Amino acid sequence: MSDVSSALGVRLYPDLVERGGLAAALADTAARHRLDIGEVTAPDHGRARFTCAELASAHGVVCVGLGSQARYFMIDLRVSDEVQARGDATDLLQVAQVAAAWRAGTTLPELTAAFSFMEEMKRRPVAQVR
Repeated sequence: MSDVSSALGVRLYPDLVERGGLAAALADTAARHRLDIGEVTAPDHGRARFTCAELASAHGVVCVGLGSQARYFMIDLRVSDEVQARGDATDLLQVAQVAAAWRAGTTLPELTAAFSFMEEMKRRPVAQVR
């Protein structure tokens, strides 16, 4: 069994195994659908190089991971390392569409309205200590 197939699990992600991991599959999906998601990166070593993908833009970072017990893609939209929105998609094309919208500057309310599986994270004010 190859590193990529043991990291991803052939049963849940055979298409990702065939393409060499999540980052490569996401880049390929975006290219096939002519979506501008920018450069897709993954960690250099370990299991995460096949199971994680990151897309940086001026608007923020899209971090994508894989479900381990069922097939789904976990999406975090981050600004300054703080999660602004998160969601789970079942189709890699949906992930690419979210990433393209975020990269294009779509606001969080617009993005969560367009993609019902995405949820804006509510921030609670920090109590001031006196």
